[in-house]
Amino acid sequence: MNNNPIGVYDSGFGGLSVWRELYRALPEESIVYLGDGKNCPYGSLPAEQIRALATDSVRELLQRGCKMIVVACNTATAAAIEYLRATFADVPIVGLEPAVKPACKNTRTGVVGVIATERSLKSEKFLATLAKYGQGVNVIKSVGKGFVEAVEANEEYSPQTEQVVRAVVEPIINKGADVLVLGCTHYPFLRDVIAKVIGDRNVEIIDSGEAVEKRVESLLDEYDLRAESGHKAEYEFVSFAADDYAERLRRKAFSK
Repeated sequence: MNNNPIGVYDSGFGGLSVWRELYRALPEESIVYLGDGKNCPYGSLPAEQIRALATDSVRELLQRGCKMIVVACNTATAAAIEYLRATFADVPIVGLEPAVKPACKNTRTGVVGVIATERSLKSEKFLATLAKYGQGVNVIKSVGKGFVEAVEANEEYSPQTEQVVRAVVEPIINKGADVLVLGCTHYPFLRDVIAKVIGDRNVEIIDSGEAVEKRVESLLDEYDLRAESGHKAEYEFVSFAADDYAERLRRKAFSK
C-alpha cells in the first residue's frame, strides 16, 4: 500500500480528460496534476524540445512524491515516453497513443478518422500502431487545427469553435468514416461539439481515457501501490505558467 499521489502530466488542460477518469474510478487515490501551460500547445514543437519539457515535468512530479506518472499527452508520449522510462526507470510510467486498434476493429465501413496533433501523426509510435492494426482499413489522418487553443481558452461551445471543429470533422465523415479517434487529450473536451457536427450520422467517437485508467489500475496492483482503504484523497494542480493557470486547471477539472 502507498498513499503517495499519482502524477498526471500534460501540456495544458487536455490531460484533465484523463484526470477525470482516474478521479471517478479511483476515489481513494490522491493526484497531482501538472499542466505545463507555459509551453502549450506542443503539437508542432521539435521532438527534442518536447522531450526536455516532459523530463522537467516528470522530475517536478517526482519531487512532489508521486508514486506513478501518467503522461496524459499524446504528443509527449510520442516524443518522449521511451526516454522517460529509461531515465526514471524506478517509477511506473503510463503513456497514451491514439486508439487506432479498437477503431479499426469496430469500423463497419472500413474507413476510420484519426484527429491528432501534427507531432503525434508523424511519430514512429503512431505509424507502427497504424501499420500493425490498420491493414485493410482506410485511415484518414487529420490535424485538429485550433482544437487545443479552443480548449485552453475555455471556448468549447462558442460558434467559432464549432466552425473550427466542423472544418476538420466534416471532410472525414464525408469520406465515409464511421469511427472517429480523438488522438489528443484536449479533444474529448470538444466531444459535444463534435457530436453536434456529426448529427444523426452513425459515427462512433473513441478516445484513450478509459484504457489509460485501466492500465493505471493494473500497475497499481502489480507494484502494490494502491492507497489504503478509506484513504482521503487530495488533489493538487500545478503548472509552469502564470499563477492563475493552476487555479484554472482546478476549476476545469471539477467543471461539468
